[in-house]
Amino acid sequence: MTAQPAAAAARATVYGYPRQGPDRELKKAVEGYWKGRVTADALRETAAELRRSNWRQLADAGVHEVPTGDFSYYDHVLDTSVMVGAIPGRHRAAVGADALDGYFAMARGTQDVAPLEMTKWFDTNYHYLVPELGPDTVFTADSTRQVTELKEALALGLAARPVLVGPVTYLLLAKPAPGVAADFEPLTLLDRLLPVYAEVLADLRAAGAEWVQLDEPALVQDRTPAELNAAGRAYHDLGGLTDRPQLLVASYFDRLGDALPVLAKAPVEGLALDFTDSAAANLDALAAVGGLPGKRLVAGVVNGRNIWINDLEKSLSTLGTLLGLAGQVDVAASCSLLHVPLDAAAERDIDPQILRWLAFARQKTAEIVTLARGLSEGTGAVSAELAANRADLASRARSPITRDPAVRARAAAVTDADGRRSQPYAERTAAQRAHLGLPLLPTTTIGSFPQTTELRTARADLRAGRIDTAGYERRIENEIRDVLAFQEKAGIDVLVHGEPERNDMVQYFAEQLTGYLATRHGWVQSYGTRYVRPPVLAGDISRPHPMTVRWTAYANSLTERPVKGMLTGPVTMLAWSFVRDDQPLGDTARQVALALRDEVDDLEAAGTSVIQVDEPALRETLPLRAADRPAYLDWATEAFRLTTAGVRPDTQIHTHMCYAEFGDIVQAIDDLDADVISLEAARSHMQVARELAAHGYPREAGPGVYDIHSPRVPSAEEAAALLRKGLEAIPAERLWVNPDCGLKTRAWPETRASLENLVAAARTVRAELA
Repeated sequence: MTAQPAAAAARATVYGYPRQGPDRELKKAVEGYWKGRVTADALRETAAELRRSNWRQLADAGVHEVPTGDFSYYDHVLDTSVMVGAIPGRHRAAVGADALDGYFAMARGTQDVAPLEMTKWFDTNYHYLVPELGPDTVFTADSTRQVTELKEALALGLAARPVLVGPVTYLLLAKPAPGVAADFEPLTLLDRLLPVYAEVLADLRAAGAEWVQLDEPALVQDRTPAELNAAGRAYHDLGGLTDRPQLLVASYFDRLGDALPVLAKAPVEGLALDFTDSAAANLDALAAVGGLPGKRLVAGVVNGRNIWINDLEKSLSTLGTLLGLAGQVDVAASCSLLHVPLDAAAERDIDPQILRWLAFARQKTAEIVTLARGLSEGTGAVSAELAANRADLASRARSPITRDPAVRARAAAVTDADGRRSQPYAERTAAQRAHLGLPLLPTTTIGSFPQTTELRTARADLRAGRIDTAGYERRIENEIRDVLAFQEKAGIDVLVHGEPERNDMVQYFAEQLTGYLATRHGWVQSYGTRYVRPPVLAGDISRPHPMTVRWTAYANSLTERPVKGMLTGPVTMLAWSFVRDDQPLGDTARQVALALRDEVDDLEAAGTSVIQVDEPALRETLPLRAADRPAYLDWATEAFRLTTAGVRPDTQIHTHMCYAEFGDIVQAIDDLDADVISLEAARSHMQVARELAAHGYPREAGPGVYDIHSPRVPSAEEAAALLRKGLEAIPAERLWVNPDCGLKTRAWPETRASLENLVAAARTVRAELA
């Protein structure tokens, strides 16, 4: 173990950086590899060049210590499972035959083998692959990737710090493997896992690592005394090793609470803490435990999750206070910059004045460097940067974009009655069944159908002026006709128009609402090779004109079966955007809900009898601390009801959620008062159906029987088996049959086969019930 350095000038660092490259080169290389167009060697070289480019950019910007190990072909938690040898039994043969193909098999599955479960990384829209563990799990160290990437950075002459998911967080994120008792607690494997981490740390020290960062974001959640004791034991043991680098234990996304004194007294050389937003309480808590004398504190004072410029003077004030609480204070973003786009300077369509309010990864890096310099050399050394920052903050505060008196007056006039349906569910459902005439176990899909190359080309042609609006709309109409014809032939009961006109389920609406800004290059990783461009919510929200009625009405004109109107709900519109930070989220949600309410009313007036308002982010946005949840759930469920409550009793309101731990919000799901909810359930083996039953959920539900995040086609019998599991928890008269999520990312051949099998499964189980 190397000695702790003496106090020095503040250093600038980051915990992680966007992986995709400026033109999403990683996505193209990985997907090319899957399709056989890119070799494994070419994929590895693309990845290595992206890493080198990132490190050079950071170093050139003035970052003193770059992260390694934050890069991933698919997901960093999956990388950790590989590092500790936690390969599920069903994937071992594939990993043994070819490590890269086996890695992707764990992530995506194959036709014969299911992938790992996928869920949200804390309260972000990033998805991770859930480790599967059991009492028989044997861990073995494989530090190859971590050592290789460290050596790559060191070869460039850079100071580098490997970043690993910490052992406690890794186990707390894990679930019992299939076939293991549901009450098995992966944290009981800690003593078995720690020697593997010790081996990895020794390998990294031998490769030249002076520091290693161990990320423990799970400790910002409410933790039991036993879990806190486990964390204390873990870092007592790792800190007591002699053959290791210096250890920096990092937390982010919220305040540490009771875990802070545990980590503060652990024999590690440094802590990295979040000091933004709800985590600002870490400042007082750190003072209360006597600070970190003689230790390194990496202070996350730049928001790593949002895109607004930092208040540099406020952050310098916080940093100045922290100087007295640690032996060394360095400056960082609050978390990995993975959660923001790469470079705001690439945006050409945003007003230059507004652009100065925005900070993507490169701009945040510059802010971190400025703050480190100001902390080390005094404010005089960064006076020009501080003056420019003050001007930009003032420009945003006084901009007319941020305030619309009419919108604010309408939101202020909302009453409780505006968020209540005119009849209770028991009366509504009778009216809906009479109106819709659906069979037992009705089949439907979630909304989107495959976004083909032809559709993306049509949108590009429209933007480039190669086709006019009329030509574009003809292409969309043709696609809608084809999608409807397939669904009718397949025997689906409630149809969708397939959303061919939509680029993204949030961006599409944001581009038509006032108060939003759309980016051209603001890509952020959601999972694997799936990247989204979250719009920027900059001002008050209103709906100038209908957004979906034209296409839904056209689809309804082509069929006698019900066609769902499809909207993205207010919470998801916030969660999957970069939200404004100058007013409470609940106020913004109410504005979005009122705009969407107008759309719901217009859809119903146009003859739409089934309207789905998707809220996949309801659980994602749940605060990490239980004490903060009631206030959030109050405004979140109110916003949904405000969106949907104005319709007639015989109009059926659906909602949809996916890839989250639904058991935490079953009461909130009930409080939405939707008539039907569809939920992801295939990878989690119908867990949500059991959770709904345990709660006594009284409405209709469709736990998914087709995992759409894998290219494999589930057989009719496989879907029927899942459906039978669902029936163990939900009565047949309240059970729907549907995929886990939208089909946008799937190809047409697998979509056709999977939906035909889904319908066949529903018919089989209907016959069994009869």
